This record gives sequence, structure tokens and C-alpha cells, in this order.
Amino acid sequence: MRKLGPLLLAASALIAAPLAAQQAPAHTGTTPEATKGIGPGTRPVGAAWSRSPVVAPHGMAATAHPLATQIALDILKAGGSAVDAAIAANAALGLMEPTGNGIGGDLFAIIWDPSSGDFVGLNGSGRSPAGQTLEQLKAKLPDGAPGIPPVGPLPVTVPGTVDAWFEMHARYGRLPMEQVLAPAIRYAREGHPVAPVIAMYFDRNLNTFERLQKLVPFDLANARATYFKNGRAPKAGEMFRNPDLARTLEAIAAGGRDAFYEGALAKVMVDYLQRQGSAFTLADFAAHRSEWVDVACVTYRKGYELCELPPNSQGFAALQMVNILKNVDLAQWERGSAEVLHYITEAKRLAFEDAARYYADPAFAKTPAELLTDEYGKQRFALIDPAKATPAFTPGALIAPKLEGEGDTTYMTVADRNGMMVSLIQSNYRGMGAGLVPDGLGFMFQDRGELYSLDPAHPNAYAPAKRPFQTIIPAFIRKDGKPWASFGLMGGGMQPQGHVQVLVNLIDYGMNLQEAGDAARLHHDGGRQPTDALAGSLADTAPIDMLGVLQVEPGIPAATVEALRAMGHKVEVENTGIPFGGYQAITRDPATGVYTGATEMRKDGQASGY
Repeated sequence: MRKLGPLLLAASALIAAPLAAQQAPAHTGTTPEATKGIGPGTRPVGAAWSRSPVVAPHGMAATAHPLATQIALDILKAGGSAVDAAIAANAALGLMEPTGNGIGGDLFAIIWDPSSGDFVGLNGSGRSPAGQTLEQLKAKLPDGAPGIPPVGPLPVTVPGTVDAWFEMHARYGRLPMEQVLAPAIRYAREGHPVAPVIAMYFDRNLNTFERLQKLVPFDLANARATYFKNGRAPKAGEMFRNPDLARTLEAIAAGGRDAFYEGALAKVMVDYLQRQGSAFTLADFAAHRSEWVDVACVTYRKGYELCELPPNSQGFAALQMVNILKNVDLAQWERGSAEVLHYITEAKRLAFEDAARYYADPAFAKTPAELLTDEYGKQRFALIDPAKATPAFTPGALIAPKLEGEGDTTYMTVADRNGMMVSLIQSNYRGMGAGLVPDGLGFMFQDRGELYSLDPAHPNAYAPAKRPFQTIIPAFIRKDGKPWASFGLMGGGMQPQGHVQVLVNLIDYGMNLQEAGDAARLHHDGGRQPTDALAGSLADTAPIDMLGVLQVEPGIPAATVEALRAMGHKVEVENTGIPFGGYQAITRDPATGVYTGATEMRKDGQASGY
């Protein structure tokens, strides 16, 4: 591999670095200095650092924006199903939280269908251009680039969200799509006030786009006109309008999924992408279809099972962590102890080694069934040294890529009076996406294609009409064979380890639904990634930090931090909350049908019911 010049080294470092490391967050509201000398208040019940979960008998929604939550409830009250409400809220979030999602991205969902008494899973992820080979893609990369950049046309894959909406709606919808999309259209046309955390992410994204444009040139003009008028990001409380998106959603509501993938909208998207140097054709968009998939569940303990979606998502990583951790009784230690954080971290490292080696589009590479067996979980657990961090783990030797990484996503969950529950996650991947906004359509294309490996021997290697490894994963917890909790976390590689931490909080430590999300988290970053070359292959030239970095929130005791360092972990105390994801959850009491909802303190969201 050629040595990179100084400019390209800077570009690759900026592309690879987590957004949290690129710049300090632009906090809005109270500054840390203003609160010196005063701490949080207290509560008459529950943990002093949390607040009450929400309870309601008929319906519940938990999303990353209060207005989206209200839209979901309005749809439920109008007779819509949980799927109708989830689509309506997701459409609104694409407008109100474009820093994490939008119709230029992909969607995954798990739905509890009370009529069949089972889960159904939906993979709404898009594919690469059918007419472009790996070698043709490599020829388009910036000279010396270590991988596919996160901006410009090369990381764009077909947006899967709109097709996923209509696939779910055809099966479970009750209200017409014109009614379901009407609230988002109205807010897009009339405007909505920008929420504080989203305003901070707007500012971060603009700064990142401007830095990357100097290193990896791409068209930012349409994004500026849509999101960053007057050369700046929208501020908290400022009214934001997107009339272009209103017109696009109106066309989708009237013309269905074909309006987006085969009609005038598709032509605008393809013409724009081709002008940027993309290999996409109208046939690529017309050929796109979502896929109904089986949901996989593994038992943790006490009758509880964690349920996730299969690859090309990383849901199996959470299931592998569960199969490892159920071999030790974590409850024998305090939740904030070094022992508990050590076992969770080492289980994550082991599971992610397999994710980096085996997870890919199942149409191109079969994931070994052994990964989810209890026996394999015991084998992997036996590799954990209880006294110290293992310097390096390797994948399991099964018959058979950075998939992990920073990602900005929205997770939401909705439940209706008939017992249907929807666990839905939707994302443009890194930041707002690839920086490319098609002419006059009001949304940004995703950069999910950044997650292909360029090693032709890797299961996740780029190939024509192939889905890349996906970080976004919805989840459920099943209790005694019945759906109990619909939940998820936002944030790239944080998602599987976040799912497991919430599971541990709820089951091993008896936290309520809100406390389980508010409790201080860990985030481990490092080890092999799904975009890496296979160890030993000709493309395997870059050094890998196998131990990685363990980030913890300030709520983790100082004594625990020092104990983890003594065990060999590289620990950082991270106080922005950004790397630790965003949580939403709903549980259902199987006896009464009463719903309990919780939302993320690190985001702007709201859980509410009726």
C-alpha cells in the first residue's frame, strides 16, 4: 500500500475519528460553570438520578422528539395501528431530527403481531449499484484513501426506508398513507422549533462537513440550502422549515413506494447521483425491495430472552454477548463495580471479533449457526480472565469487517391498544449522511456504504447489488414466552453493548424502565471491524488496536475506574453523553395490558401514552 501524504493522512484520520473526538459539543442552555456548587435534587421514590417512567392503558409511544411522540399518539387515537403510528412518527423525525435519520436512509423493525402471536422482522436496507464492481469502486477512491469515505457519492446505497414503510403498512396499516404522512408534511411546510440536542448535532455536522469538504471534495451546496441557510446551523428554539421535504412526502403519500423508486422522484435522485460520479441507475432503485426476516432469540436467565434481527445487521452481537454473560452471576457484585464492567467489556470484545469476521449480507455469505449456541457462548466465556483485560481476542474458529463505529440514528417504539408493539430503528449512518441532498427533494442520502470491506476475501466485501454490514438494530425482550419489552439504543457500535447493559439493569439489578436507561453506561471502542481486511490476507496491512478504549460516564465510581485501569483496561471518563447512545423503551404487563414507557435523558425525546 502506498504511503499517504500529509493531507490524506489528515483526511483519513478525520473520517475514522469518532465525531465526539473531532470537536467539543456546542452545548445549549445551562453551562457547567453555572451549576457549580449545586447538584441534582432528589425523589421520594426510586433512584435520585432518574425520574418516573410513564404508564398508560391504551397506547404508548417513545421517540427522540416530543412532537413525534405526540404525532404517534394522535394516529393511535384516530384508529391507526402501532405500525401506522410508527411510520407517522418516523416521517416526522426525518424532518425534526435529520441529524440522525431520514428517507435517504435505511430502516429495520421488529413487530409483535398479536394476531399471530409471534415476532416478524423487517430488513429495509438498500444495496450497492448493480453495475459497479469492487475494482471499479476502488478506482474512484481518493488516492491513498484507507477505505470508502463517509461523504460524496461512493458510500451511498439505495435508501430503504420508504419501501419499508409501505411494506409494513400493506401488512399492518389501518389508516391511508395520506393520513399517516399528513402531520410530517404539515410540520415540514409550516415549521417546527429545533430541539436543543438536535441543534447541537446540527452544528457538529456542519463543522464536520466543512472540514471533510477540504479533504474529500463533494457537493455541499444543496445541503447548505436545505439545512444550513445563511452559512450556519439552526439554533435551539429556532423555527425550521423544509418545504422541499413537504413536497416529496406529498408525492410519496399520493403515489406510494413507486413514486420514490420508479417515478419522478427516482429520476431526480439518479440524475443527481450520476452527476456526482455515482454508478446508480434507475434500475437499481426500481429493483429495491425490503425483506421479511426471522427474529432470533436467546435465553438470558429467569425466563427472559433477548430477541434481535440477523445479519446484515449486528443484532447477533448482542445475542452473543448474552450467551457469554449468562455464564456468570453479575448480580453478586454492585452494578457499578469493576467486575461487572470488566465482564461486559470483555464479552463485547469477544462478540465483536465474530461480528467483524462473519456478519455480512446473507445473500452473499452465510453466518455460522454455531455463533448463537450455548456451547459456543461457554467456549467464548472461558477466554475471559476475571482478573485482567486480555490484550487481544480473535474470532472463533468457525467454518465461514470497521462495522462498528460512530453512527447517528433514531430509535423509536410504539404500542397500540390491541397489543401490537413496534420496535423500529432508522438511520443515515454517520452524522447526517453522505452530505448529498438531491435537487429539490429535502433529504440527505445515507453513507451506509462506508461499511463495506475492500478486501475481496471478506464476507462483507463490496460487491454489486449487495447490502453492507449494518449497525442499526431494534430489539425485544421476551418474558416467559410473551413479548415484554420493545427497546433499542442509537449510536453505531454502541447499540449491541447498550442493549445488553439495559438487559442487565432490568433483569440482574431490578431497575425500572427509566432507571435502566438513565444509569451510567460504558462504551468500548476498538478491536477488529467489519471493514478491516481479513487477518493474514494480502490486504491485511494496517495495525489494529486490539485492546481498544473503554469509555465510561461520570456516574461510574472513581474507584471502579482505577480498578479497571489496574486490570489493564484503557479507561476514559467521557462527560458529553454522546458516545453512549439514545434509549427508548416500552414494556407491557401481560396480565393487565398496561404499558410503561421510558425515554433517553441524553436526547430530546419523550415517552407518552393515553
